[in-house]
Amino acid sequence: MAMGTAVLLRTVSRPLLPIGDLFVFAADVARTAVTTPLQWRELLDQAWVAVRVSLLPIIAIAIPFGAVLSLQIGSLFGQLGARSFTGAVAVVAVVQQASPIATVTIVAGAAGTAMAADLGSRKIREELDALETLGISVIQRLVVPRVIAMSLVAVLLNAVAAAVGIAGGFAFNVFVLDGSPGAYLQAASTLAQLPDLYVGAVKALLFGLVAGIVSCHQGVTARGGPQGVGNGVNQAVVISFVLLFIVNAVLTLAYFQFVPPKGL
Repeated sequence: MAMGTAVLLRTVSRPLLPIGDLFVFAADVARTAVTTPLQWRELLDQAWVAVRVSLLPIIAIAIPFGAVLSLQIGSLFGQLGARSFTGAVAVVAVVQQASPIATVTIVAGAAGTAMAADLGSRKIREELDALETLGISVIQRLVVPRVIAMSLVAVLLNAVAAAVGIAGGFAFNVFVLDGSPGAYLQAASTLAQLPDLYVGAVKALLFGLVAGIVSCHQGVTARGGPQGVGNGVNQAVVISFVLLFIVNAVLTLAYFQFVPPKGL
């Protein structure tokens, strides 16, 4: 009986072990970030890499986001005889939801995978073990700058995605749906509020933080040669997206609980 219970506990707890390792890794990163000097050069290098691989894809994906939102909202409001409200809903949707999600999707899928592959390759070449042997903390030297760079870049690119998405939605509404530019802008300024911008920036910051921690964790724990690195990169993308959508749902619920919507 006791042996069967032990086997059952091991079977149930085995899938939870990677989650526990990830939280321990995140706590170690947070502690190291506030207790040791920051490697500024590494941070700037990684931030540039993230911007270089993410900027154009974010611009490319933000335009369709804004256009699709304007199309769907404009068509629905047109049936209700309230097409002038399209700008209000489209702008808020882009700022609160579309731009942070589009940003982190690209940042985690492009910059995050690059970071996981880089650290994973160093791990299987035993470079990380060599650093630890020399008394150099891998987390302080390589991980913390990457996580902070991912977070800062996510915030900056979120602003770009929001601006491009709003511009794309405006152009689509005016030139395709024959909407009024004045009505679009007036409705947007009436319904949108500064907390919408703040929550979008906070989401992007936390999304970048989560994606950076997950990517670096998968890199420094890579095992099994090149195939293990590839598996770690794939897992980094999947885990990042799952956690990001959970964080987005929690932040959205909290936002609507504490910040009442602005009426027309």
